[in-house]
Amino acid sequence: MNEKKLPDHLREDNLSEETRTLISSLPSTKDFLGKIYNYQGCWYYPNTLLGVLNFQKGFKPQETDIVIASFPKSGTTWLKALTVALLERSKYSSSDVPHPLQSDNPHGLVPFLETNLYLNSSTPDLTKFSSPRLFSTHMPLHTLQVPFKDSPCKIVYVCRDVKDVLVSQWYFRSAYLQKEVDKSLLESSLDSLCSGVGYFGPIWENVLSYWRGSLEDPEHILFMRYEEMKSEPAAQVKRLAEFLGCPFTEEEEEGGSVDKILELCSLRSLSSMEINKTGKTSNNVHHSNFFRKGEVGDSKNHLTPEMENKIDMIMEEKYKGSGLKY
Repeated sequence: MNEKKLPDHLREDNLSEETRTLISSLPSTKDFLGKIYNYQGCWYYPNTLLGVLNFQKGFKPQETDIVIASFPKSGTTWLKALTVALLERSKYSSSDVPHPLQSDNPHGLVPFLETNLYLNSSTPDLTKFSSPRLFSTHMPLHTLQVPFKDSPCKIVYVCRDVKDVLVSQWYFRSAYLQKEVDKSLLESSLDSLCSGVGYFGPIWENVLSYWRGSLEDPEHILFMRYEEMKSEPAAQVKRLAEFLGCPFTEEEEEGGSVDKILELCSLRSLSSMEINKTGKTSNNVHHSNFFRKGEVGDSKNHLTPEMENKIDMIMEEKYKGSGLKY
């Protein structure tokens, strides 16, 4: 694979000698894109690992920070859009002011710590962020928490059925690799998901770190399920608003504020916005790649029963005893 074609965070051209020396001592292996390294129990491509190290070294939390966390392709874009819409709703209730979601993609408004802000520096300029600052991550909770220590910041995690994550990942990877959506990439993605050796994997460790965190500290960590957000959107958005400290007033509920936010952040609405049809992220990924189907159970149309059973058996085994229903 030509490195130059890959998004920045999947490459290894940012590394200093110091970082190369450090990561050379870590467990490593190769996947279909190149070398990946295991740090604190999670697998990363070299540039992303540098972003993680930069973040742990340089990030200074503020008490009002909010972090959107997820395993890749679990509903992150939607959760970011909903969070922005909830926090900004009083400012943009009149329609003559363009909404932030109309001028930037959710990933531009809520940037990733390790694959964006800290990718090239441990001291990025964060002065443009007003309070509450919104960030996002795919790191597991224990890695994210290093600079946060006892900070009262809030973390919202979204979890999605692993089979749907796999199919979403497959389409997304095909898009940024500019390849046909073929079965060989699906099979290598399946192998990496099931072995746990893949970008940000193992997925079960990622999910369980936040699940356990939400049980231990429900005031600061909210665990959401994509399927519940789809089946009962109003109830879940109200739950999110409550957690973020901006609950809906009775007046707002009667005035249809919940439905307006759900409509603004719907896949149909976001994908039809000009910014999401034409723009690119700072890592050179087309905004349009983040909007596909957003359905529950679409994996049935792509995976064989054998593939589904393999994933189900692994996940049931990994979640056993955690209290988290697969």
